[in-house]
Amino acid sequence: MFTIRQIAESLGAEAQGDLDLQIAGAAEPQDAEAGQIAMAMAPKYADGLQAGNAQAAVLWEGADWQSYGLKAAIFAPRPRMTMAGVTAMLDRGQGFPSGIHPSAVVDPSAELGEGVSVGPLTVVAAGAKIGARSVIGPHCYIGADAVIGADAQLREMVSIGARAAIGDRFRAQPGARVGGDGFSYVTPEVSGAENVRKTLGDQGEAKAQSWARIHSLGAVTIGDDVELGSNCTIDNGTIRDTVIGNGSKLDNLVHVGHNTRVGNDCLLCGQTGISGSVDIGNNVVLGGQAGVVDNIFIGDGVIAGGGTKILSNVPAGRVIMGYPGVKMETHTEMYKAQRRLPRLMRDIELLKKAVFK
Repeated sequence: MFTIRQIAESLGAEAQGDLDLQIAGAAEPQDAEAGQIAMAMAPKYADGLQAGNAQAAVLWEGADWQSYGLKAAIFAPRPRMTMAGVTAMLDRGQGFPSGIHPSAVVDPSAELGEGVSVGPLTVVAAGAKIGARSVIGPHCYIGADAVIGADAQLREMVSIGARAAIGDRFRAQPGARVGGDGFSYVTPEVSGAENVRKTLGDQGEAKAQSWARIHSLGAVTIGDDVELGSNCTIDNGTIRDTVIGNGSKLDNLVHVGHNTRVGNDCLLCGQTGISGSVDIGNNVVLGGQAGVVDNIFIGDGVIAGGGTKILSNVPAGRVIMGYPGVKMETHTEMYKAQRRLPRLMRDIELLKKAVFK
């Protein structure tokens, strides 16, 4: 339970009304009950406030909170930032038990910091180090000599491979995998795929061959404040480590290939796939289902719209979209032209008939 005063002070926001009113949760305006704070941070939610039973709400600046029958209100100058603060305070967590569960297997040589919790059926391998106050959920695996910093939160079935190095405040959703081997294979002689890459279409005289594995000798290095979504996968490097920079957030089903380096504070949205040996700068945003070819760079501050396929280097600050990815305004013009094609073809047919006559 938190009072309106406590919530407002934590947000650094203005509050009015009964500041000692206690809050136990948050809800949509139309669904809010007494004891819940209604999240109504724009005028479009006003009707929902009338329909619900909230006694307190987070409102847009300048709202006439008393006209909605509220006892208290908090005002949000930046709504989504306010949402981040409120949800952090009211998050009840997963209810994992504290301490080391009897069914967990923790190697005697592993080092667990003060206050670490390890869930049922989790394995912590030899030489692993887990920082203070970290919570390792059930059915997780922490590989040999892996290092995880303080205050980590690993949900169920997270896997961290051997020798991974992870900073503080790491968070991983169910099924995230760090440190699988890279997808790296070679044929004894030049393959058709290699020829096609050079010629953009011709396989040449390449014959059918079997693929030989290139092993992953590198590991994965992850900075502080990184978050991985469900079933996100990060491959080990071949020789050097694959790197994820401080503050970067990877959504569900994101894949990062071997040797790739992701900068600080990047946002990689759901189902984005990044090939091997890609260098990504800081503050890059890749929309959902974006794809990145191997051995290119993406500069600082690049934003790629959903579904963009990046096939060549992208300079810093560029906003791109499409397949292949081009400047967003160029893509828009191309799309408009594409929609005009049926009409243009009809016009051409009419002109042909006129000329033939």
